[in-house]
Amino acid sequence: MPKFKNIAAKKGVLDRAKNNLFVKLGRQITVEARNGGANPDANFKLKGLIQKARAANMPVDNIDRAIKKGAGELEGEEYVEIRYEGYGPGGAAVLVYVLTDNRNRAGAEVRAAFNKRKGSLGEPNCVAWMFDEKGVLTIDRAESDLDEDTVMMTALEAGAEDVLVTDEEFEILTAPEDFEAVKTTLDEANFLFSNAEIQMVPKNTVAITGDDAKNMLKLIETFEDNDDVQHVYTNFEIDDEEYAALQG
Repeated sequence: MPKFKNIAAKKGVLDRAKNNLFVKLGRQITVEARNGGANPDANFKLKGLIQKARAANMPVDNIDRAIKKGAGELEGEEYVEIRYEGYGPGGAAVLVYVLTDNRNRAGAEVRAAFNKRKGSLGEPNCVAWMFDEKGVLTIDRAESDLDEDTVMMTALEAGAEDVLVTDEEFEILTAPEDFEAVKTTLDEANFLFSNAEIQMVPKNTVAITGDDAKNMLKLIETFEDNDDVQHVYTNFEIDDEEYAALQG
């Protein structure tokens, strides 16, 4: 299990700043309402985004406004979805997913972030093959009274591919096409998720240390603070002790 998962939980990667998070979620809701329809009962992805926004205490008016923009009931920016790929410090693979109303600005900012932190922006598909698309449903063990056997048995019977267990969380993996059905079944079983979405999961990981580790964390923080950047996936690991030292 990549130790980056622990880092993401500690740092709240991409979602740390509340106002920044509301901007990102608002864009995602608008685009999904436009692409898949504004009725959450008929649009599973939109329903999931609304649940995520409510869990983050995003104001109801913000959610409604984002949906109406997507439905064409209110004026709003036209966002384009772009995936950038590159290499971070130490050769770790990085996927950056962007929703932007200015393609040139977004590209320039992503490239500048890579360059500043001793990484490099690559060509399309240069690192995407290092990841698998998976449905990922995460249960925070500190917030749940579920035991490992119950989670494992219920999730696998619901159609999940695997369940990964750490001291901090249960992580249920599904094929992308099975995600909706598995989540619905587990919702009905009263499972509560700290996160539930389609993600890019690395096939293998790259251990980084020293300045590479420091620069990688700074690179992630730079993307975190960029409203255009919606998701970042990478395959790096940092030893827990070194991570703690970097934070100290």
